[in-house]
Amino acid sequence: MIEYTLDDDALHWTGLVSLEHRATDRWQPWRLPTDAGLDTLSPMLASRARMASGACTRLATDATALELTILATEDQGDRRPVDIVAGGTVVASLLPDESGQVHTDLPAGSKEVEIWWPHWGELTLGPLRTNAPIRASGWRPALRWVTYGSSITHCRSADSPTGTWPALVARAHDWDLTSLGFGGQCHLDPAAIRTIRDRPADLISLCLGINIQGGGTFNARTLGPQVAGAIERIREGHPDTPIAVITPIASPDREQQPGGGGLTLAEVRQIVGEAAANVIERGDPDLHIVDGLQIIGPDDAHLMPDGLHPGPEGYRLMAERIGPVLGGIAGQGAPS
Repeated sequence: MIEYTLDDDALHWTGLVSLEHRATDRWQPWRLPTDAGLDTLSPMLASRARMASGACTRLATDATALELTILATEDQGDRRPVDIVAGGTVVASLLPDESGQVHTDLPAGSKEVEIWWPHWGELTLGPLRTNAPIRASGWRPALRWVTYGSSITHCRSADSPTGTWPALVARAHDWDLTSLGFGGQCHLDPAAIRTIRDRPADLISLCLGINIQGGGTFNARTLGPQVAGAIERIREGHPDTPIAVITPIASPDREQQPGGGGLTLAEVRQIVGEAAANVIERGDPDLHIVDGLQIIGPDDAHLMPDGLHPGPEGYRLMAERIGPVLGGIAGQGAPS
């Protein structure tokens, strides 16, 4: 087998802000900057940022065998598989063995290969090995998409990394995905907003509200200005990029139940929408409001086993509904 380090020029990474070289043959994926001080300021956000939801490595090869090393650093009993895509088809969805090794066969012939890394759990990654040389992928995405949100965007309960709703939308539309979904940690943190501001993007979507309501991050006085301010900070780096603000999807138990900041989910949904509308009225024609109840509404409650998080079928429905909406905002038609 031929061994490649994960910073090899033939490997095309998407979905990561950085790949930190931690040891001779170990790399740590990051979805937020490593120098933002998050381990001290917000350890839980730092932990989520070290999870590789939406991260993908692309390459081209004639190899018929592929080996990976994926070592869990947390949540050992709650592992998620790695998905291997060849020629656009998922050909394997595999959990690492006890030593962190993944071995899979690939179809014969020349092909484009995508490695979708596990979407949940802190990981360090080892070298990649194939039984034939690799070369740079010829993939050219239709556009670059950055999406921000909570556990509903992180998608812990998806069957596999290609089953998260952002991955489903990205693969259907052939988009370059950066998924900044952080389970329990979508609180308009400056590090996250700066990352969106500085990240190249042709489309941005912001799923805002559920963590703010549950955690009492802001109240009726502060939430609107914080939402508007976050949009305005993102605009500093993306003056003309279409931005979609997605209000919270349904959560029947929380709709009329006040959270820590005294707001019900229905009130949070209204304030987020009104804040985005205020920015539009002040001269932002490329900002769009998407009603979360049109994506997952009260009639879809059976798709949320815990009343809050969609299960695998719920994430598929989200992708089916939100993909065309985002495609329209980005100026693209339905995927062919």
